[in-house]
Amino acid sequence: MKSIFEKIQGDKIIWTIVSLLALFSFLPVYSASSNFGNDLIFSNMIKHIAIVFIGMLIMYGTHLIPYRYFKGLSIICLPIIILLLLFTALQGNVIEGANASRWVKLPVVGLSFQPSSMAIVILMVYTSFYLSKNYNKKISFNQSILPLWTPILLVLILILPSNFSTAAMIFMMILTLIFIGRYPLKYLLGIIFSGLFLLSIFVLLAKSYPDLMPNRIDTWVNRIDNFIGEESIESNYQIIRAKSAIATGSIFGVGAGKSAMKNLLPQSTSDFIYAIITEEYGTIGAISILLLYTLLLFRIIIVSYKSQTVFGQLLALGVGLPIIFQAFINMGVAVQLFPVTGQPLPLISTGGTSIWMTFLALGIVLSVSVNKIDEETVDYNNPLNVLSEAE
Repeated sequence: MKSIFEKIQGDKIIWTIVSLLALFSFLPVYSASSNFGNDLIFSNMIKHIAIVFIGMLIMYGTHLIPYRYFKGLSIICLPIIILLLLFTALQGNVIEGANASRWVKLPVVGLSFQPSSMAIVILMVYTSFYLSKNYNKKISFNQSILPLWTPILLVLILILPSNFSTAAMIFMMILTLIFIGRYPLKYLLGIIFSGLFLLSIFVLLAKSYPDLMPNRIDTWVNRIDNFIGEESIESNYQIIRAKSAIATGSIFGVGAGKSAMKNLLPQSTSDFIYAIITEEYGTIGAISILLLYTLLLFRIIIVSYKSQTVFGQLLALGVGLPIIFQAFINMGVAVQLFPVTGQPLPLISTGGTSIWMTFLALGIVLSVSVNKIDEETVDYNNPLNVLSEAE
């Protein structure tokens, strides 16, 4: 055991924050699991502990890999994940009358796997590689269509019908990374308007041919209407219960395991676990969680600044920012700053694939933080590299 701890490298603050959030997750998950019934509380908790433990192993193993190897891995994995997304989309799963083709069951082991969670990490790594390779080159839009925008478009098209919020998050994170990577702004603005245009066409086609995507567009519209319109028990049940839980928590909370709303609030172990945390641990607990994610964001930025290559800088931001963005969205939904999206709270909500991919992404960030010299030549014209050299 001692030898394992001696091999832990990278940013120690990131290790500490991730460990604190992962260990803390056992408390709200155990408490919120009571709405499954007494027979399932223990099994759900054991499952969550096992998933987090495997996730920590994934993060540990990943951080030992020199980050330059993720370039080639992203090129290999990108077509594989696109094929997996295609296979998942063609399954045609329907839940409560709505298109929900998000999971694929792995043979032999029988576990469900969500390819979209892996697609985020792979696509961000691949985009970081492309941008770093062309960082000091004049990029033309025509030259970037096939190697950059085609895989991005394919991933978004395959995820969009069943999971609009995830597709939207990927698109925003890609735009953010590409902007940081010095992609020409005039092309970037064109991509934004083109994306909005294609989304409008998609919505119109889905409305005209509802059998292709049963009720999915209606689900999106209803969520937005419920967010901006007047609340009613029938249409905004989750938000009303979440706000009641937050109000009950007050400053210090009702105490660990004493939530009353966990028995009434759907998705209390995943999408709305932040409301349960606020009810049980109060505003102090809620703000503490928010501060931990903010500190994690700060450390990810520091890791990026200290990286000695452009690829390392973009990679740390590319895989790290979506985690923080997802956390802020989840917390924002609970307090009704955003419409209901179905995004879990990273490192705390229950899940499988999403938790493992979060640990994988953090392992990549830690790999960058080890700060080993990559085979690329350090670009001293880049102010980020000048800063890291000065330090």
